[in-house]
Amino acid sequence: MKKHLLTALAAATLCIALPASAQNIAIVNGKAVPTARYDALAAQLAKSGRPVTPEMSGQLKDEVIAREIFMQEAQKRGLDASEDFRQQMDLARQTLLIRELFADYQKTNPVTEAEIKAEYDKFAAANGGKEYRARHILVEKEDEAKAIIASLKKGGKFDDIAKKQSKDPGSGANGGDLDWANASSYVPEFSGALVKLNKGQLTETPVKSQFGYHVIRLDDVREAQLPKLEEVKPQIAQQLQQARLAKFQEDLRGKAKVE
Repeated sequence: MKKHLLTALAAATLCIALPASAQNIAIVNGKAVPTARYDALAAQLAKSGRPVTPEMSGQLKDEVIAREIFMQEAQKRGLDASEDFRQQMDLARQTLLIRELFADYQKTNPVTEAEIKAEYDKFAAANGGKEYRARHILVEKEDEAKAIIASLKKGGKFDDIAKKQSKDPGSGANGGDLDWANASSYVPEFSGALVKLNKGQLTETPVKSQFGYHVIRLDDVREAQLPKLEEVKPQIAQQLQQARLAKFQEDLRGKAKVE
């Protein structure tokens, strides 16, 4: 937390008339500053992942006192009576109350280990099986694709042709390499042709899709390399929590009578 400039604090009027009691952290201009404010600010920092250490305690106390000084000055100028201030306070109240509502819902409706495991199993079923390491060259016309296939059969280098002629900006620069992927990652026409190839085999005819004409070569096949449950558990839990919270919000809107 940033330390307020000493000059700013020195310029402010800070009078401690009586020794601060256990309930008060200080007396500023005759007004008690309750220790509860320090505790609330410390709790807020802890929630954000920054618990207050003994070294930070003095800085936090300075912050609480400085806030009281500045707040007193704002009130002296009548800023707390302005319409703009009241509107901002109302918006802040709404935001805080809604945040508390959502936090309470998540606390009382936690994601269970069984739900996380079920979601992981669903993911594994959809992404398991075989993965394919393929290359492709994408062109606009069928005749172009046929000419490329003929050139490759005569000894042309797939990488070089892909770099020069492929219309796929992502893989073209890498010699047509599509890296490892499940066949379902591709459009049906592409995946259908891919799974029929043997390792090292090239498509005999161009494969037409919505993107154009593909010349495909299968470089390798392996069993899908899925992350272990423990590795992705935090991400799965977060996704489930977000989905559940979204459903809660949707249900509240659906039940509300809006005229």
